[in-house]
Formats: sequence, C-alpha cells, structure tokens
Amino acid sequence: MSRRDLLRGMGLLAVGGGLGACTGSHGGTNAAGSPSSSSPTASATTGGPTISTTAAPAPTTSSSAPTATGSPIPGSPLPRTTPWTPSRGEVSPEVKARAVRLVEAVGTWTGDAGRRGAADRVRRLGATAAAAEGLSPLLDAGRAAVVQIVDAQYGGILPSSASVLVVVDQWVQLAGGMVRAGGTTFDIRLEAASPAWRITAVNPARPGPAASSISRAARAVLDNERISLPYAAQADVRSGAVHDSVLLGLSELARNHRIDVSVLRSGHPLKVFGTNRNSDHPHGRAADIWAFDGLRVVEPANLRKVESFMREAPATGTYQVGGPVDLDGSALAYFSDNTHHDHVHLGYLR
Repeated sequence: MSRRDLLRGMGLLAVGGGLGACTGSHGGTNAAGSPSSSSPTASATTGGPTISTTAAPAPTTSSSAPTATGSPIPGSPLPRTTPWTPSRGEVSPEVKARAVRLVEAVGTWTGDAGRRGAADRVRRLGATAAAAEGLSPLLDAGRAAVVQIVDAQYGGILPSSASVLVVVDQWVQLAGGMVRAGGTTFDIRLEAASPAWRITAVNPARPGPAASSISRAARAVLDNERISLPYAAQADVRSGAVHDSVLLGLSELARNHRIDVSVLRSGHPLKVFGTNRNSDHPHGRAADIWAFDGLRVVEPANLRKVESFMREAPATGTYQVGGPVDLDGSALAYFSDNTHHDHVHLGYLR
C-alpha cells in the first residue's frame, strides 16, 4: 500500500490528489529546504498520546519555514502512529535514531503545555538549544499533534559528523476536533560524541511560495499517483524551482514503477557533505528515491532489484546515479558511498 493509499483510507487525503498544500553531485552541508508499503502503518484512534513535560518558553513558529498543510478534516481523530525503526542495512543506525527520536519527541504533544515543553524535551535528548527553534514548524497551535516519520535518509555520514534528512508527516487536532494534515523535512546535523552522537543543528525545509503557473512536467508529477512526494518535495514542484529534466525523469521511471521520493530540492544540504562542492539538489537538478514498488533501497534483500532500477535511470537523462552499488566502478555515471546506501540519487545536468 502506498503512502497516498494509506492516507486516503484514513480519510486524511484531500480530494483532488494530495495532502500537500501549496505552501553538484551527491551528498551535502547547510540545508536548503513517500513511502509505499515500506512505511510504518497508521490506524485511526481517538486522541493523541499525552506527553509529560515541564513548562518552558515555546519556540516561535517561523513563517519562513512553514509546515505544509492540507485542508482540515472535520470530525477526524488523530491517527495512531508508530515509532521509526532502522532497517537491517542501515549504516550507523544509532546516528539516524538520534535525529528521529528528536523529531518524534518534539512533534508529538498534547495541549499548550506539550508545546511549551518542547525545549525541555530537546534538552533531555542532548540537543543544543538552537534545535528547538529549528523544529518550530511542528509546534503550531492546536489541541494535540502526532507525527509519523516517513523516511530518515543520510544527507551525509562521516566518521565525526552527519546530516540526517528526516521526512515527517504530522497531524494536528484543532479546536472543535478537526484534524489538519501536514508535514515537512528537516536536515538534522550531528557530531560524534560519547556516549552518543550530539545534535548540533536542525534546518527545516524552505521550499518557497507556489509559482503563479508551473510547467506541464510539474503538473504531471503532482497528478501522478505512481509518484509519492513528501510535503517539502510537493512544495518544491509547486514553486517551479525543480527543473523539467528531473520531473520528466521521474515521470518516465513511473511508467514501470511506483516511486517514493524522499528529497527534491528543499531540506537537502547545499554542499556535498564534507566538501565545498555544490550539491545538485538546491539547484533543482536532482531527486532522491528511497523506495520503489514497495521495496526500500536500504534493505539488503532488495539489492538486485535496486541495481536493476539504477540501470534504468540513465535512459531518463541522468548524468550520475548514486546508490548502494557503484555499477561501473568508475564513480562517474554511477557512484556509491555510505551516504547513498539508503537511497537512489538521480542527478541531471540541466
């Protein structure tokens, strides 16, 4: 079951196709800005979990980095969400877990006290104070909220530092019981420390406003039920900042596959991680795919099919394809490293 089908079944998919509102090369450092059956399953329940917190000043919601939202659904309960768990093929799963637990702790709350307690929860998880402000898009007004992690992907992983791109869905119960669905992507930075990696910064996606008009290729991707886009990626497409070469490539791959995109433009580091080279993502010339046909790229059991999927990509116009395997051994047309063990990167020159 795709993420789109799952949310439709929960009554949380707006009519017209999509929850999303209008709101270099591989890797990267400085943030610019879904799954199929591999995503955790959610089932409807009444109310969200109660978080025990202590009072603290609530972070101010940043208008420059909004959480994309859909229309409120009258009378809908908050869904029951499930904690993120690492896959068998993860590189340094404890690093991803640190980033994910922070998002889960801050984005799930009950009442004003739950929102005010976010800074305290950040401190208890050993993150810097700046991280609380970066997560402010998850602390919008409401009675309660729950989050579901869609994917946790590396933007970069080195022995002493890392970037984890956390794609998150959030449901907020408003006054009167209506539920608003939304979500965003965070680039979470960590440094190696003992006994656990330390979170040093949280950079929310900033897709920018929707364009007054978008290309036919952009509209085709937004309307294609075989392409699942998280909120930040939907907003990227609506902004007109993603090149048609990327959009046409996704549409071509979707002829034979159901595709779960993790990142397009916003939410990805500006630089190839650990270098001064520009990443293709902030320029709208790349797409990352974390699952296809219900198969997670990170799972070792799917490696043969992932290799086959990677071999199909150059026919869509890519100049570089990254993933768990360097298929030609040249690090030119194909490449692989620890950062790309969990997704397929598609880079386009124009």
